[in-house]
Amino acid sequence: MMRAVVYGEYGSTNALHVIDVPTPTPAADQVLVRVGATSVNSWDWDLIEGGILARLEGGLREPRRRILGIDVAGTVVGVGQHVTSFVEGDEVFGDLSGVGFGAFAEYVVAPAGALARKSPSLTFVQAAAVPHAGLLALQGLRGKRSIEPGDKVLINGAGGGVGSFAIPLARKWGAEVTGVDREEKLEAMQTWGAHHVIDYEAVDFTRTGIRYDLIFDVTSRRTVLAYPRALAVGGSSVVVGGSIPALLSTVTMGTLLTKATDRQYSVLVHRPNPDDLDQLNGFFEAGLLEPVIDSIWSLDQIRDAVQLIADGAAKGKVVVTV
Repeated sequence: MMRAVVYGEYGSTNALHVIDVPTPTPAADQVLVRVGATSVNSWDWDLIEGGILARLEGGLREPRRRILGIDVAGTVVGVGQHVTSFVEGDEVFGDLSGVGFGAFAEYVVAPAGALARKSPSLTFVQAAAVPHAGLLALQGLRGKRSIEPGDKVLINGAGGGVGSFAIPLARKWGAEVTGVDREEKLEAMQTWGAHHVIDYEAVDFTRTGIRYDLIFDVTSRRTVLAYPRALAVGGSSVVVGGSIPALLSTVTMGTLLTKATDRQYSVLVHRPNPDDLDQLNGFFEAGLLEPVIDSIWSLDQIRDAVQLIADGAAKGKVVVTV
């Protein structure tokens, strides 16, 4: 048996309970990982809250997936008969969003292909902060073309976990970075390397007259029709998350706008993979990136940890030790 955070109804963090459940057994292509640490992502909260998209993906009346947790960092303690890439004792990390979640527990099974070896320079707490947010930042900034030195890059919603990776990555590639978030996160974004910061409650970045080569929107609340005001010719906007109307507007009208305006509009299709995790590992080992930890909680404090994400108050990543 193992301890795990489970939930059986949508609504609030009150649905989360730490109980004993059977320890999973790895299938032929899976490994069993003893979880050292995990972290909370907005997707976890979305699935707890039970919005329309969450219910379509995870169960209309009640959640089919009982144990959440996207990010995992831990030690391999069991391998399936077809696994050759890992052995017991390997320290690994990964993004489980595409393979069933499950990291809010003492043990989790995952396909070997969803994991990468953890950099020795990272602790489990640091490594748990990396996979989902780091991959979103890396893949979103790569976009349709590489960032070039001198490019103006705006990151909307840059004060959270994804922004804590996106800001230094954009700086690493030579961009002039503007971070947008609430007032209490402006100083943090500057600490992470943003050249300019904007309080979204005071200023609409699409109406300042400044045009950007890339708008990376972590939490879009506007339709795609607003972006042309702030994009340079040849520029692109990449939406990672946000409201359903905002996402749908980019999906439905983005292609037409791309053809009509000499600018590109897209929604990021997130693809967790070990190659990108290895690239992030290389950045950490070279001292080019460092995970930003907002706070560290225990498994028994999971409600408070998730609520911090629900309130949008975290500056960086919220990590849970197991």
